[in-house]
Amino acid sequence: MTSVARDADADTLFAPPVMPADRTALFLDFDGTLVDLAEAPDAIAIDEGLAALIARVAAKLDGRLALVSGRPAGDLARFLDVPVTIVGSHGMEFRWADGTRQEAVRPEAMNAVVTAMYRFAAAEPGVIVEVKPLGAALHYRRAPHLADRAEALALEVGGVDGLLIQRGKMMVEVRAAGGDKGSALRRLMQGDAMAGAAPIFLGDDVTDEDAFEVARDMGGAGVLVGDARETAASYRLANVAAVHRWLAEIAA
Repeated sequence: MTSVARDADADTLFAPPVMPADRTALFLDFDGTLVDLAEAPDAIAIDEGLAALIARVAAKLDGRLALVSGRPAGDLARFLDVPVTIVGSHGMEFRWADGTRQEAVRPEAMNAVVTAMYRFAAAEPGVIVEVKPLGAALHYRRAPHLADRAEALALEVGGVDGLLIQRGKMMVEVRAAGGDKGSALRRLMQGDAMAGAAPIFLGDDVTDEDAFEVARDMGGAGVLVGDARETAASYRLANVAAVHRWLAEIAA
């Protein structure tokens, strides 16, 4: 599973095969992977059967499934009421399947970041501020012409110790340092339930690349969701609907 599977033209990655359930650990991003992207974080549409599908796949994998997202862990728990491990805030918040929680300390410097972002959004229609437990993001999907200015603001207010700049699709975030989706994947794979399994990580954004690399290095693979681009993933699924179909094959 460590080799990169490409089509004859080497331009596009193949869809992943259905992995052996007894030797696979599955890690799923949320936005752009399980649900289609929306103009605002709370504007997403949740497929009626998605929670049940995730629960069936988790059962098939004997619990070796986790959600790993840049969103707050509480958001994922609210949108998908499924008893699985949830990692939020780009690998900095853990909600374990048994109900225990762990998260990093919010840097005090984030208060000034949030204030500056709200001031910017108040003056620029179309910009949305998303405040998270360990970060804050500027979403400019409704105002793509403001991408450079949003980026400049993030660089200005995020250039202090303990804070990172996290870029994503039509957004830029300032967040606490100390972890990412790749480090979260390594930590999850240290659990006894994951022993001997190959990690498969599905994600759509550049924020998922760290996890793709770790999955590959640990004998598994990354699966890019969406349009083809330069990536560390070994496979690709065209869109969210294709992800749902692939998960349904595993559940079956």
